[in-house]
Amino acid sequence: MTAIILAAGYATRMYPLTLNFPKPLLEVGGKRIIDWLLDDLESSGVERTVVVSNHKFIDQFEAWGKERKNVTVLDDGSEDNDHRLGAVKDIDFAIEKAHINDDIVVLAGDNVLDFSLSSFIEYGRKKKASCIMRHEEKDMDKLRKTGVIVIDENEKVMEMEEKPKEPKSIWAVPPFYYYIKEDAKLIKEGISSGCGTDAPGSFVSWLVKRRPVYAYVMKGKRFDVGSIEGYEKIKKEYKGITIK
Repeated sequence: MTAIILAAGYATRMYPLTLNFPKPLLEVGGKRIIDWLLDDLESSGVERTVVVSNHKFIDQFEAWGKERKNVTVLDDGSEDNDHRLGAVKDIDFAIEKAHINDDIVVLAGDNVLDFSLSSFIEYGRKKKASCIMRHEEKDMDKLRKTGVIVIDENEKVMEMEEKPKEPKSIWAVPPFYYYIKEDAKLIKEGISSGCGTDAPGSFVSWLVKRRPVYAYVMKGKRFDVGSIEGYEKIKKEYKGITIK
């Protein structure tokens, strides 16, 4: 299995801290954010990780990558926030550039989690189908800013919408995706068919109309590193991965 970590964003909401430094390389709990993710992926049986950066931060990611085994760092060529490729195109870029031909787990590189991804990966393997993660969210304003799904009694995703004006459920989707290789090969078709490319879940919205996708319940907490204030708070509170 291969992991794709999306790290080509510019974190403009955290300027000036991230003006010249990528958010995934910031430290929390004594380690870089991306190292928490990578260590957990390796312990969960992921053999290889591809990190997609942008041209502005590629040198910093390549320097970091030299410290890690089985990691490939790619430059998607974008140089500023206005010209970024978008998450879905970055996934497609990684698959093609790194010659990925197996099941993949995709996640955003700025996630700080108190739970391991191992049970999510195992859920995907048992389902033998693509899967996403879900958590309950009752705040309507927050639901309007994320992906929202409708599921059936078997946890199959019937519908997904990014940033809906009128959310159809309380199931929010964080940026963690498990794609079997047969579905990963459809990403290019999804892009050419007009699926959104900015939010990573846009491809899922297209995919669920064509292939079975299941939704796993998130077992712990995902910390928001969306502001400098939030980051400073997490640095004081984060205790690492405590839920296996």
